Amino acid sequence: MTDLSGHLVLPDRILPGRLTFTDRLADITPCTQAPDRYILPGFIDGHIHGGDGADTMDGVAAIGTLARFHARHGTTTLLPTTITRPWPEVLSALHAIAEVTGQTIDNGPFIAGAHLEGPFVSPHRLGAQPPHTLEPTAARVAEALAPGCVRVVTLAPELPHAAEAMASFARAGVCVSLGHTTASYEQASNAVCLICAAGGTAGGTHLFNAMPGIESRRPGPVAALMCSDAYAEMIFDTHHVHPGTYRLAQKVMPDRLVFVTDAMQAAGLPDGPSQLGGQAVMVRDGTARLPDGALAGSVLTLDAALRNAVQAGTGLVEATALLTANPARYLGLTDRGTLQTGLRADLVVLSADLQVEQVWVGGCRIV
Repeated sequence: MTDLSGHLVLPDRILPGRLTFTDRLADITPCTQAPDRYILPGFIDGHIHGGDGADTMDGVAAIGTLARFHARHGTTTLLPTTITRPWPEVLSALHAIAEVTGQTIDNGPFIAGAHLEGPFVSPHRLGAQPPHTLEPTAARVAEALAPGCVRVVTLAPELPHAAEAMASFARAGVCVSLGHTTASYEQASNAVCLICAAGGTAGGTHLFNAMPGIESRRPGPVAALMCSDAYAEMIFDTHHVHPGTYRLAQKVMPDRLVFVTDAMQAAGLPDGPSQLGGQAVMVRDGTARLPDGALAGSVLTLDAALRNAVQAGTGLVEATALLTANPARYLGLTDRGTLQTGLRADLVVLSADLQVEQVWVGGCRIV
């Protein structure tokens, strides 16, 4: 048994206390005094392309490198995420992710599966996705599901074959996330209903980005996601989303908003030239852009996203949920996400100024 004391960030309060655990939390004991640090559940990132110079598309070794980098920033569970490339390359990446799905990377996090972002996206809302989009035909959906690792798929609901594809993914237990889309409010609302009717969970990929914004007479997919039971990702590096826009979403959907990094291989590296999906990217002052100026993924880590949320005025309890309990619920990871006896001992210890001091995965300290 291991003991760890500090200010425990529970779902409803912060409590001075002590955790006792092996690979699971065995006991939570209140204390009158505790070290001046916070203990949080491990962070969960459901959308991550790379880090420390490595990219998901480059195979198992690269996944290990990026995973260990993000673990040093508190991420204890992640979904390596593909990008829109020629279909054989996407399938190759899925097979690589399948090799490590359900495993804990050595000195790193648990790999919960893949996020298939692309190629089933709109050619008119590529964002930083390369122009290799495809329609989600039944044959391609079957090929994507065959490796058995896809946990989230980003899909534009206005594409041909999209309705059948969304239903197929939902029936297979895959969260269907609307994104890189030109969909109207009505199209997006109908898609959310279709996904739910098929027994699935609906989401939105990087809310506000690569989709139409809210207008008075054209509320678009953003309003459809916010006003439904769908979850929605957010890249809160303050470049992709303004703090005021974040505060709006957090107030409307506090239990359904999910922080992700959408980090690219440049995360953790100095500013300068980089790559994303074979495209040249320049990172300057913490922002990654394509040559045309479009935002290109991020260099965000989840500990920084947490600090950004607190800086924007969100309490630590509420901010913590955005990268722990909410993504766990969205992804169906019922054994993690909160400090509760019986759940995995995935833990992050933060200093009083919210800097990572320790990281534990399944009861083993890796940082």
